[in-house]
Amino acid sequence: MEKQLEELKKQLEKQCLVNRELQQKNKDLETRLQEKERLLKELQGQYPDFSSQPSNDEDPEVRTSRAAVIASEPIPETLEISRSRKNQSETSLIVKAIQKNDFLSRLDDEQIAMMVDLLVTSHYNPGQEVIKEGSEGDSMYIVAAGELHVTQSGRNLRTLSSGDVFGELAILYNCKRTATVKAKSDVRLWCMERQTYRTIITNKSKKKREQLMGFLKTSRTLKDLNDVQLSKIIDSMEEVKYQDKDVIVREGTEANTFYIILKGEVLVTKNVGGHQKQIRRMGKGEHFGEQALIREVLRTATCTADGPVTCFSIDKEVFEETIPIEHLELFDDSKMLQEAQVSEKSSPSSTLRFKDLVPVLYQEGRYQGDPVTLGVGGFGRVELMTTLNHGTYYAMKKVSKKHIVAKRQEEHMLFEKRILKVIQCDFIVRLHAAFKDTRYIYMVMEFCGGGEIWTKLKEVGRFDEPIAVFCTACVVEAYAYLHKKNIMYRDLKPENLMLDVRGYIKLVDFGFAKELVRGEKTYSFVGTPEYMAPEIIKNQGHDFAVDFWSLGILIYELLAGSPPFSSSEPQKIYAKILDGVLKFPPYMSEAAKSIISKLCRPRPGQRLGNTKNGIKDVRHHRWFGNINWHKLRVGQLDAPTVRLVRKGPCYINFDRFPLDQSKAEEEFSGWDRDF
Repeated sequence: MEKQLEELKKQLEKQCLVNRELQQKNKDLETRLQEKERLLKELQGQYPDFSSQPSNDEDPEVRTSRAAVIASEPIPETLEISRSRKNQSETSLIVKAIQKNDFLSRLDDEQIAMMVDLLVTSHYNPGQEVIKEGSEGDSMYIVAAGELHVTQSGRNLRTLSSGDVFGELAILYNCKRTATVKAKSDVRLWCMERQTYRTIITNKSKKKREQLMGFLKTSRTLKDLNDVQLSKIIDSMEEVKYQDKDVIVREGTEANTFYIILKGEVLVTKNVGGHQKQIRRMGKGEHFGEQALIREVLRTATCTADGPVTCFSIDKEVFEETIPIEHLELFDDSKMLQEAQVSEKSSPSSTLRFKDLVPVLYQEGRYQGDPVTLGVGGFGRVELMTTLNHGTYYAMKKVSKKHIVAKRQEEHMLFEKRILKVIQCDFIVRLHAAFKDTRYIYMVMEFCGGGEIWTKLKEVGRFDEPIAVFCTACVVEAYAYLHKKNIMYRDLKPENLMLDVRGYIKLVDFGFAKELVRGEKTYSFVGTPEYMAPEIIKNQGHDFAVDFWSLGILIYELLAGSPPFSSSEPQKIYAKILDGVLKFPPYMSEAAKSIISKLCRPRPGQRLGNTKNGIKDVRHHRWFGNINWHKLRVGQLDAPTVRLVRKGPCYINFDRFPLDQSKAEEEFSGWDRDF
C-alpha cells in the first residue's frame, strides 16, 4: 500500500512539474503577444514605407485606428533641377522597378518618363545609413547596384537589391520613416526629392489643363461657354489611346462622342464611289465630332489613327449631365456665382473673455479632478471649458504655435479662424471666440455633447441604414452651405462629425478647407488617405468634386464600418483608389450601392453632385427618399442618431484622456498678428 502511495506521489509531483512548465510557457507566450500588440498599436496610424508581411488584398482590412491626416505643403513656383544621363540598361532598370511597385505603377507613360529623367544618382559605403527610423522623409530611392539591410526597432525585416524601390511615400508628403535602411555593400541609388517630383508633376498638370482649355475655346460649338463650364467639361473627359490604323469613328454610324487630339495624327477619309478618299490630316489640338454633342447626327467621315494617337473624349450623355444643352449659347452662371460670393453678415462680436473660461473637471473615475480633454490630434488638444458662472459649455481647441510654424500651417490656421467666424449654419460647429498667447492659439467652439461619430461607429461596428442616411443628409446640408460660399471642406471622415445632444450632426475641423473660385483648380496634396479622391493622388488639380468623392466613401464606412479602399500600407490604399474597384458587402442595399458608385466616379466631372444640377442631384437620389429636406434644415426631424447619445455627465460621450502637463515652447515670429 505504501509503495503504491509513493508511486502516486511521484506521478503527482511529475504532473505538477509539467503543469508549472506549461504555465511558464503560457506566460512567455502572453508576454510576447502583449509586446507584439504594443508594437502594432505604436505603428497604427503611421505610414510605413515597408511591410514585413505581405497583406492579402482579397480580405478588406477594417480600419480600427483613427485616420491620420496629411497637411499640405507649399509648392515652389520655380525649382533648380539637376538631371543625370542614363543609358539604355539604366533606363530599363528604373522603368521595371516603377512598374513592379504597387503605387508607382499607376503613373502614366509621361509621368514615368519624367521620373526616369529626374532621378539622380547617389553613392553609399558599407554600413552607411540611407534612411533612419523616426526621421522625416523627403526622398524616394531605387537601388541601382549593391545591397541594403532594412531593420525596424532593431529587428531585421528584409534585404534590398538592384531594382528595389523604397521610401516612395516621401515623394507625396512629409511622413516619418518607419524603418532604418543601411548599405550592406557599396551601394548606388537613384533618388528623387519630393519638391522636385511635386513641382514638376503639378506644373505638367497645370500646363495640360491650360492646353485643353485653349483647345476647347477653338470649338465653334463650345465657344460661348465660360471658363467654369469648360473646366467642368475637362473634368468629365476620358483619356483614350489608339494604335496605328485603329478606326476612331466610322462614317455613317451614330455620333455620340466628341474628341480632342492630344498626341499623334488622325486621317479623315470619306467614301467616294466605294473608295476611301483622304480629305485632311488632323494633329495635336484639333478636334472632331463636336456636332455629336448637341444634335442627333450620323458620322460624315471616317477618322483613323495614323500611328499611335492619344485623345481626350466626352460622350454626349456625360456632356448633357455637365452642360445644359438647351441653353448652350445662352447659359450663363455668372449671376449664380455672384450670389455665392456675397458674404453673409458675420456673427455678432463675442463678449467672451479668455480669463472668464475655466476647465471642467472629471467628477469620477481614474482621472477624477483632472481637466476634461475631449480629443487629442496631431495639431493639439480639445479641452472642455465653461464660464465662471457655469452658464455654457465650450470645446476649446488649443494648438502649439511652434508646431504650426514647424509644419508650415500658418495660412491654414488663419483661414480656419476667418471662415469659422462668418459661418452661420446649423450643420457646422460655431466659433465663439479666438485667443492667443506666446505658446498657443485657442479657438473656443460650440460644444457638441453627443460625441464623435467615429467613436459611436466603433462602438456598434456599423450603422443601420436610417442612421447612415440621417448623418449623410446633415453633411449634404453642410456641403451645400460651404460650396455656395466657394469653400471646399476636403477632410470629411467620421472623426470630423460631431453629434449635438439632439442627435444632429455638425462638421468640425476646418484646417484643410480652402476657398476656390469656380472653374479653378488647386494642386495641394492634402486630406486623409482612405478618403482622398484620385485626382489628388495623381496631382491633376482638384476642386469641389473631391468633397462628393469623400461623401461616397463616408456612406460606405458608415454602412460597412470600414472605408472601401483600406490597407495598413498607404501605397496600397492609393493603388486601390486609382484602380477604383468598389466591392460591396452583401447586406448593403441597392440604393446605397447606387449612390456610392455615382459619388465615387473616377472622373470628377461625372460625379453625382458635380454635374449640371449640382447638389440637388444628391438630395434627389432615392437613398434619401425618406428625408424631408426642409424639416431637416429647420431641425424638425426626429434624429434616429439620438439613441447613440448616452445620458450622464456632460463628457460621458467622449473618450477619456490623461492630463498633459507639458508646455509648448514660446513662438515669436508674429505670423499670428491678425489672429
